[in-house]
Amino acid sequence: MERVRVVLLANEGQQDIEIAQALGISRQKSARWRGRFLQLGFAGLEHDAPRPGPKKRHSKQKITAIVQKTLSSVPKNATQWSTRTMALAVGISAASVRRIWSAHGLKPHLTRTFKLSKDKAFQEKLEDIVGLYMSPPEHALVISCDEKSQIQALDRTQPGLPLKKGRAGTMTHDYVRNGTTTLFAALNTLDGTVLSMNLPRHRHQEWLKFLQLIDEQTPAEKALHLIVDNYATHKHPRVKKWLLRHPRFHLHFTPTSASWLNAVERFFRDITVNRIRRGVFHSVAELEEAIAAYIKAHNSSPKPFIWTASATDILEKVKRAQRKLDMLQEQ
Repeated sequence: MERVRVVLLANEGQQDIEIAQALGISRQKSARWRGRFLQLGFAGLEHDAPRPGPKKRHSKQKITAIVQKTLSSVPKNATQWSTRTMALAVGISAASVRRIWSAHGLKPHLTRTFKLSKDKAFQEKLEDIVGLYMSPPEHALVISCDEKSQIQALDRTQPGLPLKKGRAGTMTHDYVRNGTTTLFAALNTLDGTVLSMNLPRHRHQEWLKFLQLIDEQTPAEKALHLIVDNYATHKHPRVKKWLLRHPRFHLHFTPTSASWLNAVERFFRDITVNRIRRGVFHSVAELEEAIAAYIKAHNSSPKPFIWTASATDILEKVKRAQRKLDMLQEQ
């Protein structure tokens, strides 16, 4: 150990400069460890001395006031604080505001959307669907279904510039609409594969065609539990008659305003971000080919859908959010 060797060489009568040369360290370092040994003995060699670090720029009271101001107020001419407007308001630098916000996890420039379901049967539907995810029935498939409607085949008015070092890729802000398509998708939660169909509209007629595809593409001996939203198409009288003729189909409806319970929504998010949003399509056919290629690649290495949040935990979070909303409305 270097520190012990410094002490041993010093005990032999060597000076700091000689010890430094012998061990390949600085003279100051040799002197420091000799001094620590003389003052504290071997205990002084076990740990580094505490370092003071930079001086605090602002008092605890000042920081608390900034945090409180961020949480409880907004500027007169804006809906949220920025580092610059807060810096002007409290008389410190924007960099200091940024550090304080970062330390307290505050991000006034961001907002997240939400809506609590007002479905009277929310708890019953929640427990039903989460139960299917976490404990699927034997000899059955749990399939999450939905339509992603009005997907636009957008072409750009000018070619974009490619990504390069120091510059993001670019796309024109304006575009040419070349038509739309609707993607019907069914996510098998057991293995993560997706059945799909592109159709120009999303009426009950198209929904029936998709149900027929699911019927043809799944093992006939399996019961099918389909998780769907409350779109009127899914409850059309003709759809109900079809379901009576196909008793292995069982529909489970998500609560209103709770599309996040439908697992296929995650797949829709992925295909939107990874393939559609920044794509350039000269026709609907080209868009549909891109969608089909993406799904084929997805199905070549799918991952099972795994749900981890229990219905009890979700329900408790919803109740807390509802209590908070009730308090805000009373103010």
